[in-house]
Amino acid sequence: MTAIYLASRSPRRRELLAQIRVPHDVLVLAATDVDEPRLPGEAPSVYVRRTAREKAERGLVTIRKRGLSPRPILAADTTVILGDDVLGKPADREEAEAILQRLSGTRHEVHTALVLADLAGALYEDVSITVVHFRALTARDIQRYCDSNEPYDKAGAYGIQGLAGMFVERIEGSYTGVMGLPVFETARLLGRIGIVLP
Repeated sequence: MTAIYLASRSPRRRELLAQIRVPHDVLVLAATDVDEPRLPGEAPSVYVRRTAREKAERGLVTIRKRGLSPRPILAADTTVILGDDVLGKPADREEAEAILQRLSGTRHEVHTALVLADLAGALYEDVSITVVHFRALTARDIQRYCDSNEPYDKAGAYGIQGLAGMFVERIEGSYTGVMGLPVFETARLLGRIGIVLP
């Protein structure tokens, strides 16, 4: 099977690719740990797709600049959306607490956009949209979760696969999409460029 580049340092995305047996290497891009700013008037659903597309495009440039062997590049971006607001990765504990307070007792959406660049540089896109229902959180819930250090590298200040799984009453959509790499859509995209999974 053709190995791909993953334009992400997320250990969760690496684990999910390994789960579906996709050989890959991480392609490190500058500033990938920093949330991209939204453009004025940009809808959250457009923002998440644009951000994933820009990561794939930066990956193509990175391969050329470094003289790396050409391979398909998979890029992804995960965004937690509440109303018209994008809830990114918290910069500190105060912001993490504020985000979790906003999510308490809500129905919010998690969008994970995927972009796959083939060897010719053509881009293939897909998106997973999952509705997540959070139970009401107490101040103690939020304090203890922030004490765990889990919220700080995650969109929306939580990881469904960790302790915050206890906050989730139910989801409508893709569990792996909330984790950051929806495996159904990933397999479908890879199939579009002839990569058949075992």
